[in-house]
Amino acid sequence: MCYAVSVGPDPFGPYYRYEFLRPLFPDYPRPAIWSDGYYNPTSTGDNRISETIATQKHACVADRVRMLKGEAATEQCVIIENVNFLNNADIDGRNLPPAGAPNVMMAAGGTQLDKILEADTIDVWQFHVDWKNPANTKVTGPEKIRVAPYHYLCDGQLTNCVPQPGTDRRLDAQGDKIMARLVYRRIGNRESIVAVHSVNTTAGGGGVRWYEFRIEKDRKVRLHQQGTYASDGLFRWMASPAIDRLGNIGIGYSFGGPSTFAGQRFAARLASDPPGQLTLGESVLVEGEDAQTVMRWEDYTQTAIDPGDDCTIWYVGDYIKKGAAGYSSRIGAFRLPGCR
Repeated sequence: MCYAVSVGPDPFGPYYRYEFLRPLFPDYPRPAIWSDGYYNPTSTGDNRISETIATQKHACVADRVRMLKGEAATEQCVIIENVNFLNNADIDGRNLPPAGAPNVMMAAGGTQLDKILEADTIDVWQFHVDWKNPANTKVTGPEKIRVAPYHYLCDGQLTNCVPQPGTDRRLDAQGDKIMARLVYRRIGNRESIVAVHSVNTTAGGGGVRWYEFRIEKDRKVRLHQQGTYASDGLFRWMASPAIDRLGNIGIGYSFGGPSTFAGQRFAARLASDPPGQLTLGESVLVEGEDAQTVMRWEDYTQTAIDPGDDCTIWYVGDYIKKGAAGYSSRIGAFRLPGCR
């Protein structure tokens, strides 16, 4: 697993570069920044490991404090068996978690390899790292937090079910997992985490299931609100969330269907809105112009809060231009009402 850490504010470099060797193949890295480390969980593959072990996941953390200085650094990993894809809380904004607070790690329920394609819980772990004494590093959990029942969009990954105009080729929706980062935001003493994944809908398309969790004083995680955004029978999938400094939530995602080429859209809510609703509706970042001829749609879209104002939400996703052989990317930004 390789890291490049910027020496200063210039994205053109220079960078401190690190390589950490892992005993398991590091597929699907999903990095997250926490006060005490760069957390980066990975998977070992798509096939069952043995009769008793369906999956192996790596929960890893690299020594951020040393890496920011360009000093010799290490990575610590814990192997977790028979769980879905892991994601770690990633800090938005400048208010850090309480000193020593463990990182929160989550995964969707179910196991596609066992054909368990639905669940009514989200699994939660606490990841504590000890750089002075690695023997004390531990992952505790999972705690299963009850949520509204869900079924993986398209029955999970590599199932190619999202339709496109003018072709029989359908797209993979990666519906079995939380793909994008878990977004952490601290406002005063309130700590929130937003997570998203893709689910089947009663209208026959795909929807964005989103959650806001709150972390209690004892570090227990509880569900604060949840919703499924699916305003019609079309497909919304591969979402990525962000929280601005006022606690407003914005979510970008892929959008498409039988008569609509895959493109990118976003929806949002204010912190004061009724629970469970993306009340600000849907806006278009870019419309798709042609069908993709291979099954694998992009694995990620991405949101990021602009550190200059802690309000602007940047979003990037892919689409196909008319007659193009491959992707184009569109980058856009939006602010939610009241955040200046």
